[in-house]
Amino acid sequence: MRITLDLVRERLGERVHRPSSERGSSIEAAVAVLLAPGTSGGLDLLLIKRAEHPGDPWSGQVALPGGRRDPADGDLLATAIRETWEEVGVAVRPGWVVGELDGLRPRTPTLPPVLVRPFVFGLPAKPAVTLSPEATAHVWVAMDELASGARRTEITIPGRDAPLPAYRVGSEIMWGMTERIITPLIELLR
Repeated sequence: MRITLDLVRERLGERVHRPSSERGSSIEAAVAVLLAPGTSGGLDLLLIKRAEHPGDPWSGQVALPGGRRDPADGDLLATAIRETWEEVGVAVRPGWVVGELDGLRPRTPTLPPVLVRPFVFGLPAKPAVTLSPEATAHVWVAMDELASGARRTEITIPGRDAPLPAYRVGSEIMWGMTERIITPLIELLR
């Protein structure tokens, strides 16, 4: 099955959105799932590699553009839009939102108590990416490849009893909260 913007819009429109108590419930954050037309006729997903910073628990990980809500952000959509511009230099518009995914929290108690809201954007074309100092690299990955299972793998984290699900993205591994956002989206699109 080819993953197209029409399919994403249809499936996200059909799903029942589970509301979460975002206000006053820990740290609020938002990420942007940026989907753009790919060369294969499907959609490509933009991923970044976060810069390494001491004390940042997500340092060096493959991620989606996004971050913490600023007091000036009117809502979490504004956070996703602002963070996308700041991190990758891509100006997305509210009208490009094709849906939201359920908010999620880290599963590890040592991580900050953040609630992340993913917004799915359907871009009209693949934009140029200009990385900020917060990111060291970016890659566009075909959603069809992720959905095929060919990139699925596992990662072993010290201190964990069992390996965690992940995706191989070039020489990097996408896991953790990013994997927990992308996998349900892919399952919804199947």
